[in-house]
Amino acid sequence: HTIERVEILRDLRMGVYDVVVGINLLREGLDLPEVSLVAILDADKEGFLRSESALIQTIGRAARHLEGTAILYADRMTDSMKAAISETNRRREIQTRYNVENDIEPQSIIKSIRDLTDRVKVMAEAGVDYTTDAPPVLDPVDLPKDELARLIKQIEAEMKDAAKAMEFEKAAVLRDQVIELRHIEVEKRLRG
Repeated sequence: HTIERVEILRDLRMGVYDVVVGINLLREGLDLPEVSLVAILDADKEGFLRSESALIQTIGRAARHLEGTAILYADRMTDSMKAAISETNRRREIQTRYNVENDIEPQSIIKSIRDLTDRVKVMAEAGVDYTTDAPPVLDPVDLPKDELARLIKQIEAEMKDAAKAMEFEKAAVLRDQVIELRHIEVEKRLRG
């Protein structure tokens, strides 16, 4: 099921889905700037997933969207909820003041859906961890056929290693890369 999550979240970003209901999805550092609403059910059930820091982190997932909103559903107001709401408001006031002082008009972040897969492709070729940020080195369309075939085999091997290591998100991204690279490979063959 974990491997499907990457595909579902990519489809959410592409507009295939309007809503994703999940447990703990937004606490994993996922970068989804399209998220405009975060709803936290049972926000008053104190514990690890409803601690002050967890609530701040989850509420913050909607903060990158210009019209981002967080709704906390609860029967009572807990200290963690009060603190998280207070901290969120404090951060918003600081950001608003900074924007006014620097004549900045807030805009939602627009991030390419291909960013992650492009980064993984380049990182896989360079043998670097896929979570690091590095500029693309070479477009695979420009690779000679034999180097493209070598790259596909290398990424397939890394995909299998990632799956064996239970790194299913990484394996899914690498699988998507292999599919894209095979399309490029077929196009190159058709062109001669």
